[in-house]
Amino acid sequence: MNVATRLGGFALGLVAVFGAAWGVGQVAGPAVPPAIETSHDGDAGGHDTGGHDESTGDQLPGGLLVSDHGYTLVPTAAPAGQFAFRVTGPDGRPVTGYDVQHDKRMHLIVARRDLSGFRHVHPEMDRDGTWRVTSPLGEPGTWRAFADFKPTGAEALTLGVDLAVPGTFTPEPLPAPTRTTTVDGYTVTLAGELTPGTASRLTLTVDRNGTPVTDLAPYLGAYGHLVALRQGDLAYLHVHPEGVPGDGKTPAGPQITFFAEVPSAGTYRLYLDFQHAGQVRTAEFTAVAGPPTGASSTVGGPTA
Repeated sequence: MNVATRLGGFALGLVAVFGAAWGVGQVAGPAVPPAIETSHDGDAGGHDTGGHDESTGDQLPGGLLVSDHGYTLVPTAAPAGQFAFRVTGPDGRPVTGYDVQHDKRMHLIVARRDLSGFRHVHPEMDRDGTWRVTSPLGEPGTWRAFADFKPTGAEALTLGVDLAVPGTFTPEPLPAPTRTTTVDGYTVTLAGELTPGTASRLTLTVDRNGTPVTDLAPYLGAYGHLVALRQGDLAYLHVHPEGVPGDGKTPAGPQITFFAEVPSAGTYRLYLDFQHAGQVRTAEFTAVAGPPTGASSTVGGPTA
């Protein structure tokens, strides 16, 4: 299948302030992100997961709002080493009904605001609507947590919130764009250009020790998952590849093709999850999208 991710331009990022600490022994409290500009149309992962700007009626990129369409992401207290949260619905109660998307009812993505420390995990829900997972938060700093889900009977959403991990924080510089990165002995090469407002074809080729990998294993119903975060506000794109495992026409590597539409010129960090030899690995790239007209973009970069 062709999955084109449509997003708008910039938006005002919102974050809720809660009185209690979020995750005992893990999180000191919320951190407020910098203000950003407003936007228009948005879409992520082939379905509408962006926020809605009630002041303008415009659609925002996914992950910029902590509350949207009556649904709110609420981190809750948890034992040390664990992260917990709820999603409350328009009635103010925890949501307990979710549709399965890409083999899971909840996708939780976290990244530090310098775009290091990316993790994609899948919490388990208690009967009361509390989601729990071993804490994916790592080094000290400000982290952005994205909950990607679809409440039963409602639209798919991506809500985001900032979390502060206490300690000395030294931001890491974003790696420069290149076409190739390595992870655990795998080399991943990225071909294609990012052009704002256009469905950009990106092809990632996976090799291992110089040999093309032709037996990628399905992971969450696909041969690869690609998340893109925009530097600055961390606008969120979650896209999935062309084709479906087992459809008779989609090879299990070495190439994985995506179609992604970025909302604006700027710098993005791309995170490719792929599964091989029984393990999921993440290859990371830096991509610079040029203006909608004029110079082309530069894609690719080493793992942070």
